[in-house]
Amino acid sequence: MNGTAMIGAMIGGHGMTRELLSRIAETLYWIGRYVERGDDIARLLDVSLHRALAGEEDGTAVFAILGHAGAEPRTIETMVRRLAYDSADPSSIAGCVRAARENARGVREIISSETWECLNVTWNQLPAVRGEAERLGPHGYLRYVRERSALFFGLADATMTRDDGWRFIVLGRSLERADMTCRLLAVHHSPASPAGATENATWRLLLEACGADESFTRTHRGDRTKVLEFLLLDRLFPRSVMHALATAEQCLTELAPHHDRAGMTDSARAAIGRVRMGLEYADVTSLPDQLPQLLIALQEAGTAAALAITDRFFQHAAPASWVRGGSSWAGV
Repeated sequence: MNGTAMIGAMIGGHGMTRELLSRIAETLYWIGRYVERGDDIARLLDVSLHRALAGEEDGTAVFAILGHAGAEPRTIETMVRRLAYDSADPSSIAGCVRAARENARGVREIISSETWECLNVTWNQLPAVRGEAERLGPHGYLRYVRERSALFFGLADATMTRDDGWRFIVLGRSLERADMTCRLLAVHHSPASPAGATENATWRLLLEACGADESFTRTHRGDRTKVLEFLLLDRLFPRSVMHALATAEQCLTELAPHHDRAGMTDSARAAIGRVRMGLEYADVTSLPDQLPQLLIALQEAGTAAALAITDRFFQHAAPASWVRGGSSWAGV
């Protein structure tokens, strides 16, 4: 039985093999999440380091947004060491790369050889990249991770059949991407942000962190009053929350088509669909005032969707949290 047929059998549920096959689906889903998470943490750190250089931040907001608790001093050096370099921490960049590579090694017969090689080479080269970053600064390390993440997803799109295995990777990536866009917005609007957080310079950093600066400039000609609209609601920009949620919903539709005549029995689709529809009909002019409530609603929807996906497709384990021991963002 080939990989596509195996995962198709998993979804249909075929006796004793279901648990084994659900592990394949879960592995692919978490590869998508871990690669995207490493990329997104790199983006978040890049923004925070730029703000730190301007004296606007000391790392406290980033630790809080990523759910890190404890008495460890919140300094820029600690932030980089723990969130970028610590391979034992599942919510660090190195930890994400390690987890993605280990997961990929277990499903090499399902993913393409190019995607496996991308993750394997990335992990093996990471110590050397870190060594250089410790001499020259962390930005080269962060850029390397972002480029390798983009390469992985590009290879997945170019070399993998659009089957259920590919859909689980895209589903994981989409949920993680929506989550991190919200996290970046939360950092930008955190209590630790300076009073001038709406200045053009800081909005520019936020857009750059989301890979949105050039697209935003072409679309809205640099009008910073449109930044929230672009990052939350734009249907055409692939890193917007709206686009990520719509992609996740489409993956779920194709993985488990809904044939009921009334209602929605798929809890994951229901959670995503409700919050997506709220964004569809949101009042654009009141987005700044609604942002805290929107971010909470998106957090809750992401958590509910992750739990429902685990319950429906994986069944043997709860979704991993950002930090061992859990956090307010667990499972997202």
